[in-house]
Amino acid sequence: MPREGILVDRPYERLTREQVELIHQVSMQILTDPGLISFNREAVDILHSHGAAVESIAGDHQSWQVKIPEQLVLKALDTAPRIVKLGARNPDNTLIMHGDEPRVYFITGSETNIWLDVDFPIYVSKADPTREIRVPEFKPRRGTVDDLCQSAHVCEHLEMADGYIRTVNIQDRDITEDNKDVNKFFASLNNNTKHFMSGLTSLKQLDNVVRMAELVAGGKKALEDNPIISFITCLVKSPLQFVDDTTATFIEVCRRGLPVAVSSSPQAGTTAPIKEAGIIAQINAEVLAGITLGQLVKPGTPVLYGSVPVRARMDTLGDSYGSVETSQYNIDCVQMARFYGIPNYSTSGVCDTKIPGQQSSIERLFSDIVVAMSGPQYLHCAFGLLDCNSVFCLLQAVLDDAHFKMIKFFLRQPRIDQPEMEAVLKQIRAVVTTPQKLYIGYIRPLLRSGEISGIYPFEGSGETDDVFELAYERMKELLARPVEHIDRETTSRIFEEIPGILPRLNIYERGS
Repeated sequence: MPREGILVDRPYERLTREQVELIHQVSMQILTDPGLISFNREAVDILHSHGAAVESIAGDHQSWQVKIPEQLVLKALDTAPRIVKLGARNPDNTLIMHGDEPRVYFITGSETNIWLDVDFPIYVSKADPTREIRVPEFKPRRGTVDDLCQSAHVCEHLEMADGYIRTVNIQDRDITEDNKDVNKFFASLNNNTKHFMSGLTSLKQLDNVVRMAELVAGGKKALEDNPIISFITCLVKSPLQFVDDTTATFIEVCRRGLPVAVSSSPQAGTTAPIKEAGIIAQINAEVLAGITLGQLVKPGTPVLYGSVPVRARMDTLGDSYGSVETSQYNIDCVQMARFYGIPNYSTSGVCDTKIPGQQSSIERLFSDIVVAMSGPQYLHCAFGLLDCNSVFCLLQAVLDDAHFKMIKFFLRQPRIDQPEMEAVLKQIRAVVTTPQKLYIGYIRPLLRSGEISGIYPFEGSGETDDVFELAYERMKELLARPVEHIDRETTSRIFEEIPGILPRLNIYERGS
């Protein structure tokens, strides 16, 4: 059985049907005039051979103006699958996403450069020297392979984490551009049985990564039936540009028929219009251009409509993930993806602050609640990210898991039907005839049924706020749980066939 996710019965929508259709029409006009600029020659040739108008652009870097006709986009939308399966090492962690079904899966990610450690040193109160106080201290540092293993390990046990996107950029001294991909894929797959999605550092490593996945899945056909990995390809640089290297990667992933997210991340105010209508029309055009290219490369390639729009800060022009507009943009993109019937890779759980605290909780919960209510299928960035997605904190991921449990409870459908109302009416009539007139006697049967929400798991005692300390203890408890590593025989084959994996990641050879 695949993972359940959260089915949002009546998703929150900001756009009317007329507004959605108008955005679509304007996006089609954008793709024909001005079109987009491609720095990748192969993408130009593919689009041109199917009817796109192409014109060379003079400049220091070879590029082409490409104008994509509407009928080409519509044909690509017809061949893009409406149902996308993301497999997993444990089949119970499979994700089945229907483009027209607002079933939400919460996913980790994105790849950050900074890992945020937390410690609880003990201080003595000046006012009362007999009183000791534990205060969380957060220490940023560069991420490592060991951190990635820990992150995958904990996310394996987070109840609400439905899939895993690598959360930290591995920057060990023995990690190079030539071996980064195989190590991040192996470290993640070996410590997590959920679906794994990642980008590629080097296209040269694609075959090694795919071969590794085939070995883990049980062969080439088994990987096709159970795609345990998928790829993020930010082929679009806003505004309206196909980047050379990431577009080349996208084309090769599509040729292999593996699931891929066509991701675009314009910044309203700098690389996209500041007004909502403008950024949505542009990001929609950018994503549709990527989907069109992918379907021309291999019709039927499973694609996700990827949206990571942000708003520029007005003081620094940096990203403002915690702004209200960022959530508005994402909700609009969810609607556009549903309009086309393609599963949506969306964004929530983002914030601007550098450490866990009040600001991060407010910004994260706001985006988590409202974006989840809109019904995206693949909701990434949902666990542990801080400082505009540049920092990952394992403690924050544990906190987020508890918050998503609350959101899941809130979004479940009410149980109101004729048998339920008859039982309620009988209960009310019985209680009002008693001297106490209390319903306490009816509570016990419901306590273990899941129909009553539990207390906040990190609730403090008395007048103290112990949230961080309790979450830290929970984090340590999750790290102490075992994970289902890849078996010894398969691990041995991976190390024999896939060059560049660090020997210290082979748990069966440590100490030998």
